[in-house]
Amino acid sequence: MAATTAQPMGSLPSGLGICTTAPDIFYLPELVFGGLVWILVASTHVDPPNPLGWVMFVSVFCFVMTFLWMIIFAAGGHKNNSGWAAADFAYHGLAAFFFLSAGVDLAYITFSKRTGELRIYQIDIAAVVFAYVATLLYFIHTILSAIRWKNF
Repeated sequence: MAATTAQPMGSLPSGLGICTTAPDIFYLPELVFGGLVWILVASTHVDPPNPLGWVMFVSVFCFVMTFLWMIIFAAGGHKNNSGWAAADFAYHGLAAFFFLSAGVDLAYITFSKRTGELRIYQIDIAAVVFAYVATLLYFIHTILSAIRWKNF
């Protein structure tokens, strides 16, 4: 029988354990795809500013918070407390909802700007795709965090 290094679902990992356990393995992909949305939206002309401002807020907020969350978990700041498991579930659920709303806004604006410059349109399409991938990653993380919280 092979020994496993993964921790049971009823405990919170720390150190490099966040790179080997579900749902914490999703931190890096969430950072990558959320950061790509941020970069792609920031690289185009912001028109109209209000809905794209929401997209920028969501991508920057989720990027910073996920990075801080990952650092807290890697440093073991959670002390294996069940309150942190509940907060992990709540944060990732909120982030999934935020990214879904930002993705819908971005898709609507991209669709309405389809007669504009082709390069900007293609960048906006890529941002929409990455926003939905980030939504999916945060949603999966939310489901797995809920399971871990329930088993805590």
